[in-house]
Amino acid sequence: MKLAGAPISWGVCEVPGWGLMLDRDQVLSDMHELGLTATELGPPEYLPTDPAELKALLGKYELTLVGGFLATPLHLGTDPEADRTARLLAACGAEVLVLAAATGLDGYDDRPALSDDEWQTLVKTAGEIRDTAAGYGLKTVLHPHVGTHVETQAEVERFLTDSDLQLCLDTGHLMIGGTDPVVLAERYPARIGHLHLKDVRAALADEVRAGRLGYTEAVSRGMYVPLGQGDVDIAAVVGFVRQAGYDGWYVLEQDTALDERSPAGTPRLDTAQSLRYLNQIAGR
Repeated sequence: MKLAGAPISWGVCEVPGWGLMLDRDQVLSDMHELGLTATELGPPEYLPTDPAELKALLGKYELTLVGGFLATPLHLGTDPEADRTARLLAACGAEVLVLAAATGLDGYDDRPALSDDEWQTLVKTAGEIRDTAAGYGLKTVLHPHVGTHVETQAEVERFLTDSDLQLCLDTGHLMIGGTDPVVLAERYPARIGHLHLKDVRAALADEVRAGRLGYTEAVSRGMYVPLGQGDVDIAAVVGFVRQAGYDGWYVLEQDTALDERSPAGTPRLDTAQSLRYLNQIAGR
């Protein structure tokens, strides 16, 4: 299994006011000391945008770059940031561009409805970005994500029908949005192009799905927990994708929000627990 980390597991997020942002050297050092050898990029400009500087920084901690997450309003057409991100990823040896269909609003708590025409633009734009990224040697996947225009089970199914892009199977965001990640992994093995592994407490996920609790607040209340401590059947997901021949990355990518009261070392401890669980179910 190719294991990677992500800065969001240390509370580093693109959402304004999300929480305490840890220094990048602390985050990358923690990853290295946990035995991780690869990471995703994190939010814009958290890590250097110059390829030489980025490779030097990652090399300091013996890390390679897997890919990067780009939340962009696909329903409005192609964002020039997509090309810049793809060029940076390719220049640093990454493999995958992870797209999310952003609403254009800050954060993931509000989600305006799309018209049919806007949906068609979303699908078309995702394909255009896929083609651009392919020119740099990258694979592109669409990430169903809470607070975006591909969140619910109906939207995931609609995207799978209307587009030929593969998905980033994010076990947490899918469950919160109402899609069983185990069923998705079993039904669409050929459409799984990337994995984000996270575990969630179903009771809080239900509150978010019902609109009784905002996503940001749910994260701060501990909706995400280390792998094996929540209600997602991680072992079944891993089993299905491995049986189907998945040979991509398994990214430990757990949305975390920190503040000054957060216990020191919590992200590192949580990630260590997730690693132990993943190694256990993988028979390592």
